[in-house]
Amino acid sequence: MKYTILRRLSQISILVLFILGNNFAFKAASENGILSGILKGNLSSSKLFGTINLSDPFATAQMLLASFSLGATAVIGALIVGAFYALIAPRLYCSWVCPINLLTDLAAWLRKRLGITTKIVSVNRKARYVLAVLALVCSGAFGFAAFESVSFISLFARAVISLSASAFAIALLIVVFEIFAGDRTICSRLCPLGGFWAVLSYFSIIRIRHEVDKCTMCGKCKMVCPEVQVLKMVGRENGRVSSECISCGRCIDVCDDDALNFSILGVKNEKNGFRLGSCMLCGALCRGQDGFYRCRQLGLYKKRGRIGAK
Repeated sequence: MKYTILRRLSQISILVLFILGNNFAFKAASENGILSGILKGNLSSSKLFGTINLSDPFATAQMLLASFSLGATAVIGALIVGAFYALIAPRLYCSWVCPINLLTDLAAWLRKRLGITTKIVSVNRKARYVLAVLALVCSGAFGFAAFESVSFISLFARAVISLSASAFAIALLIVVFEIFAGDRTICSRLCPLGGFWAVLSYFSIIRIRHEVDKCTMCGKCKMVCPEVQVLKMVGRENGRVSSECISCGRCIDVCDDDALNFSILGVKNEKNGFRLGSCMLCGALCRGQDGFYRCRQLGLYKKRGRIGAK
């Protein structure tokens, strides 16, 4: 649960900072205006510490195609945000920043608790890429930011930041739709922003890595993963997840075998000074408390390639 808790703290903290920075009452109440000066604006366009301009790259691309002219401040802000999310981890925005993720996770939990199996919408996961391209094409063809103009993400975020009662109505509509449409239909299939970030973070340096030697194929990771197709290597081979992963860390939280972990540039996870692997005698995954892999049948152990008596 640690990654889920960290994600919730991140998502809620960002919304709180926006609320403090945009509402006069909070500005006046906060001591010396310190908290109120961290973030101002919204998720589409904001200012950090009153000096650093930040812009949503997808929204900026739409506006650029729509008008063919855009201020340098917006472009630089988009480059900063784009580079950060693209290089750090795949779709980091989707699970650590986007407020819609809070609602879709709630809907998924309610759907499971209520035993609802209805699926009124059947959409291929690739639809998000089609919608992303369509948003850019329409922006250029019709002269307005196609997705940004109707974005449910921006609509909900702005309602929350301005403390509008409409936030509850929007949240209710999204949760009800998600419950009956299917498990995470919005985030995994319909959101063009998710498709945009998946493409942009293709070369991200931090990703979840799977070590097949440790995997007992219990299947827990696939049961909780919102993008289960990224775990196709589980139980088969060593490898890293694709950029469609939302870097939520759910699979790591439930993996009792320590087979899944965040890695930087695919560097293998090592513990206690030696690389963990299966028993070189029988192939069993019977790791002892001290980190050794013990052979259940022969009572021998492996460490740094040496074999000795237990």
